[in-house]
This record gives sequence, C-alpha cells and structure tokens, in this order.
Amino acid sequence: MSQSSPAEPKCPLCRHPASAVHTPFCSARCKDRDLLAWLGDGYAIPGEPVDMTLDNPDHHD
Repeated sequence: MSQSSPAEPKCPLCRHPASAVHTPFCSARCKDRDLLAWLGDGYAIPGEPVDMTLDNPDHHD
C-alpha cells in the first residue's frame, strides 16, 4: 500500500510554492498584493447599493 505525500501548499495568488516565511503566500510581493486587494475592496461581494443616510442619520446632503 503506497501512501501519497501531502500536496505542497501553493500561493493563492500566483500558484508558486508557498514560503514558510510568508505563509500562505510565496513572497512579500504576493502578500502585499493580497493586502492591497483587501484595502481596495477587491474582495467585495457585489450587491445592491446601500443608502448611506440609513447608516448615518446625521449625514445631510
């Protein structure tokens, strides 16, 4: 009975082998790209527009 070795983890952005230092990414570059995507709403789920006046009743146009 042969046992397969676990698959080598891959960077979720570029699919290169993951680095232990930058887990789960392969490099600081991919780590920074992911952070910028989060900060720039790159991972936002599309939906209906939000009425900002409901969130902030003191907001006046």
